[in-house]
Amino acid sequence: MCGIVGIVDKKDKSILIESMVQSIHHRGPDAQTTFMHNDTALGHVRLSIIDLTTGDQPIFNDTRDKCIIYNGEVYNFRELREELKAKGKSFKTTSDTEVVLKAYEVYGADCLNKLNGFFAFAIYDLKTEELFIARDHFGIKPLHYYFKNGLFLFASEQKAILEHPEVPRSLNKSALHIHLNLRYTQGEETLFTGIKRLPSAHFLMYKKGKLTVKRYWELKPQINHSLTEKEAVLGLNEHVKKAVKSQLVSDVPIGVYLSGGMDSSTIVQKMHEAGVNEINTFTLGFNEPTDEFPDARLIADHFRTNHHESSLTMNPLANMADIIWHAEEPKINLLQGFHMSAFVKPHVKVVLGGLGGDELFVGYDIHKFVNPINSWNDKIPLFLQKAMRWKSDFLFKIQNGSGSLRFDEYRRGVQMLLSIGRIERYYLIIRNVWDFDNRFYSNIYTSSYLKEQKENLPKSATYFAKWFKKLNTPLDRVLLAEFNSKMVNDYLLVEDRMSMSHSVEERVPFLDRELVNYGFSIPVEYKIKNGQTKALFRKSMEPLLPKKIIRKKKWGFTVNPYLQFKKDLKQHAERELTKEYIKKQGIFNHDYIKAIIDYPAHPKLRWH
Repeated sequence: MCGIVGIVDKKDKSILIESMVQSIHHRGPDAQTTFMHNDTALGHVRLSIIDLTTGDQPIFNDTRDKCIIYNGEVYNFRELREELKAKGKSFKTTSDTEVVLKAYEVYGADCLNKLNGFFAFAIYDLKTEELFIARDHFGIKPLHYYFKNGLFLFASEQKAILEHPEVPRSLNKSALHIHLNLRYTQGEETLFTGIKRLPSAHFLMYKKGKLTVKRYWELKPQINHSLTEKEAVLGLNEHVKKAVKSQLVSDVPIGVYLSGGMDSSTIVQKMHEAGVNEINTFTLGFNEPTDEFPDARLIADHFRTNHHESSLTMNPLANMADIIWHAEEPKINLLQGFHMSAFVKPHVKVVLGGLGGDELFVGYDIHKFVNPINSWNDKIPLFLQKAMRWKSDFLFKIQNGSGSLRFDEYRRGVQMLLSIGRIERYYLIIRNVWDFDNRFYSNIYTSSYLKEQKENLPKSATYFAKWFKKLNTPLDRVLLAEFNSKMVNDYLLVEDRMSMSHSVEERVPFLDRELVNYGFSIPVEYKIKNGQTKALFRKSMEPLLPKKIIRKKKWGFTVNPYLQFKKDLKQHAERELTKEYIKKQGIFNHDYIKAIIDYPAHPKLRWH
């Protein structure tokens, strides 16, 4: 795991490239290098995981006219190396980095679909001065860029790009609006004007002032309706086993984030099945009733792992300045990952996490709300949809006018039901998007800001329409949408930034390419049954895990905002969000913020 940066600029870059590299030192404290050639400068920081002695970068090809800086792990690199040897390629290192470079020499951009792993890399051609930059299929590893007036910058994290004095530190207000609805920024946008994300499964080519971005792969589920449930159970087990085994490639010890839930417990079981002699497991709690220590201990004892526990009595905002500096976005789900990586750092450099299991095999509570409408969502006539929309607007007017925040969640629940027939609206209301209700804008924003930004506040739904036109059932469409949006731009962003904040590499076996393709081929009716999420996954793991874990209800690894609000969250918010500060910002309506802070704490206000 590493970090990469680059500049193409005619001005002197020697000091700037060093400061860019230093800004992401936490991503790779084991080595730090820079390389300059004509108008191009490249920088790399390294966290040594594979090939500890000969893997420093940039790595050059045999004729030294191409080089690569690379962040990630390709798990099938040994097989690919043998394939390339058969085509006449030789290797000076044992790293996956050199394999990627040689694969590009042989296959060009087509090499990307031969890679199974996660990556963000840049290959520089010294003859043509062309940069080829790519991001992995699911966006597990980050890549950002900035291009204006002949200046081109790229980096693993935005803070490195902001080191350049010509990059404006200004707010992307349309992205902010989307962030306030979804709690993450969508598509290629970031919260900084001009800084873009290279989307997952895309590559970028830059040469002499011309920039081209292209998609190289797309997840196109092919649901296998001839698959029996018994076959699906066997196939799921085999694919998960293969995925976990492939991600054990490392020259340093590996651990597991163990929550005691289905996903992390399955990873431990598969490691045990693969013959790993010493499995290091780590569990973190927040001194709350929902801490999962007993279930994690059950798995640790069952598979005789080397188990570690830690409990935090947290003041939630104590480390928030440092945490947001790493995350580069304000988010509610950062704390646990930040403290978890700090906890494991003294013990291991690499951990396996369970992200992706819920998205593949229907594990969230929202799936319970979507599944019942599978058979009749598309049968609601247009005139009835319009009537239901009118009722939804009227309901919002009544509840919002009452000023009772406690009934906000109930109102949204009814609005969700009134959205049946429009699955994207139904889904986004579950996910707490509020910009369907136009009058809510004046709750959130000042009147002057609304007037100024009238044409600059896009509806959140516009980013989702393309995924809701595909596949058979509404639940299939939701799974595809989540996989392409929330997982990439929310969950994976958090996993990367919070693990790398303490120089820990987190791997995600459930996002193995073969496993993902297989998971999306399974009919959704096998995945959820009688309101039970992960029905097929539970059945697959039933003979292999303790019964308590199989029957366990999902509880996300997160702090409880209601409990934290009663500790110090309210006091921190009052201190920060003063009337003077909010007025100076000129964006938000302080009266509404004050109404939220002053409203009596209640579990139904957790999203507030």
